[in-house]
Amino acid sequence: MSAATRLRLYCLPYSGASAMVYVRWRRALPDWLQVCPLELPGRGMRMDEPLQRDIKALAAQLAQEISRDPHTPYALFGHSLGGLLAFELAHALNARNLPAPLALFVSGTAGPARRDVSEYAVEKTDEQLIARLRELQGTAEEALANPELMQLMLPILRADFLLCGSFSYGERQPLGMPIHVFGGKQDSVRADQLLDWQLEAASGFSLDLFDGHHFFIVQHESAVLRCVRRYAEEHLTRWRNGAPRQLAAG
Repeated sequence: MSAATRLRLYCLPYSGASAMVYVRWRRALPDWLQVCPLELPGRGMRMDEPLQRDIKALAAQLAQEISRDPHTPYALFGHSLGGLLAFELAHALNARNLPAPLALFVSGTAGPARRDVSEYAVEKTDEQLIARLRELQGTAEEALANPELMQLMLPILRADFLLCGSFSYGERQPLGMPIHVFGGKQDSVRADQLLDWQLEAASGFSLDLFDGHHFFIVQHESAVLRCVRRYAEEHLTRWRNGAPRQLAAG
């Protein structure tokens, strides 16, 4: 594809992470699919900014930042907390009458309609945070036992959990773009919770399940990226041809 037909994929990180976890995707995806990690305040290149604990306020901030760099077409991707934040970001963009993404990719996160975030609304102790990291099976034991590393990571994770705990569903119109949902077959997020995302999509829905636990996107990265590429190419082709957004179930 020519440079004029590139699709920008804005990627939002999971709890405790920098958006730089997505940088390696650039080597695995074709040039026409441009991976653009969205860094959140308080980490990475934005370490000097205060951590955010209000998900709607953060979504509004990110929507404003995206609007300064107009580029269509584009899509949103988020894993775990990042998926919920991507959902709020899509609504924030819509509220500002900005160009909508061609698609929303949400991974490893329950649909918002019946979501219970009460356990995240109360600030966690260091011990509780470490126990949760161990449960999610995404952090090596060597890292969990490293006091210096945990001193850097736990404040970010604590704020991100409170960010999730600030979410409230509310009544809003379904989003006007297809929603692609990815899940791990052995994850604690159940298939019925993933299917709840159907309620948020007015123009298409798909669910793809992969082997693995919560961090299946790392364990089975190649399979996940094949799905991302296939759906992205499908939507970009329709966009180029001016076709309506429709979606066959995956």
